[in-house]
Amino acid sequence: MQRVGFWVCATMVFASMVGTGVFTSLGFQVGALPSPFVILVLWGLGGVIALCGALSYAELAAALPRSGGEYHFLGRIYHPALGVMAGFVSVFVGFSAPIALGAIAFGRYIAAAWPAVPPWPASFVVIIGLAAIHSRAVRVSGVVQVAVTSFKALLILGFIVAGSLAAPGADFRPQSGDAALIVSAPFAVSLLFVLYAYSGWNSAVYIAGEVRNPGRTLPLALGLATVAVTFLYVALNAVFLASAPAGEFAGKVEVGQVAARHLFGEAGGRIMSAVIGLGLISSLSALTWAGPRVAQTAGQDFPALRWFAKTSETGIPHRALFFQTAIVLGLVATASFEAVLVYAQFALVVCSLLTVFGLFVLRVREPALSRPFRCPGFPIVPAIFVAGCVFTVIYTCFDRPIQATAGALTLLAGLGLYFAVRGRK
Repeated sequence: MQRVGFWVCATMVFASMVGTGVFTSLGFQVGALPSPFVILVLWGLGGVIALCGALSYAELAAALPRSGGEYHFLGRIYHPALGVMAGFVSVFVGFSAPIALGAIAFGRYIAAAWPAVPPWPASFVVIIGLAAIHSRAVRVSGVVQVAVTSFKALLILGFIVAGSLAAPGADFRPQSGDAALIVSAPFAVSLLFVLYAYSGWNSAVYIAGEVRNPGRTLPLALGLATVAVTFLYVALNAVFLASAPAGEFAGKVEVGQVAARHLFGEAGGRIMSAVIGLGLISSLSALTWAGPRVAQTAGQDFPALRWFAKTSETGIPHRALFFQTAIVLGLVATASFEAVLVYAQFALVVCSLLTVFGLFVLRVREPALSRPFRCPGFPIVPAIFVAGCVFTVIYTCFDRPIQATAGALTLLAGLGLYFAVRGRK
């Protein structure tokens, strides 16, 4: 099997993180959090939590190097039932929902740039096109991923520099009442949006079986890419907030287009919308590549799911890829943006919470397990991630009970799937 190295893994993590969330979620934060200082604290805190998660996952991936992500980790640490639950969430929510959200945002940005182009056809074209590319070979996926991610990185850096020079400015100093906002329910729910924007810091562990020297490659890729994205996110949101009044962003999905229009005029806004839309292809590509590996690994473990384990002559799990694509197309055709985001992120945060807590379990239960990489700052670093997830989950249950209930039902459905497919492995 062809294997990939550090740069492909790092660009995959970077691309998975820098996508829909940072160009869409600010519009759902500024209404409840009217302070620019609190918004930047929110994005900085999200980066700290993501880095703590990345370092924790890096230890698990180095010690248990197999594709599948949370499916593999939870099944190995706790019980196969939790592994199947996480796999179910990954297939139906963890990858399909973010791809659908990214495709919806892509369509809206393209429509903002070219009003004659309806958003839905553009969304469908990018989904099907990327699925076709990633059905070829691992080498092709790696080349495409590095190319589109490099384009995106240059785009964002260029936008930050140009926006910093053109933006009228904003007051980022702390104001009275900011401390109360930071411990409020709206801050916790907004953190859910921010964690969604940071989601993808663990994407390379889903292809661990296709990575050269995973014990060294994965920790470097996860850690360095997450740090880079954190600085990028804080700077990008500062430019957004400095470019236009906060009320202009409220409730808007295409916040990048709003900022670009204020910074560069109508024509510049349309051009920037096109560029941002094309930049989203990078994250959609990374998610399209990684997602099918979860169903493939589950198919290798459970006879009832063997259909998903079938690969093409080049080693691509093409059946799992086409199944994921069908789910994505269905979500794009039927779901609303904000509802899908909160619902998906709730279920994903629970799975990530269980995975990082598993680091404590493994340290106690298997102290002699070979660990090519150890999480620095243990136990504080994983404890920060766990605390951030618990804080978000609890407040979401109170503030968005419908989406939280839907997420909990999805987790239960995953557990039910285990009892339906279990048998001799």
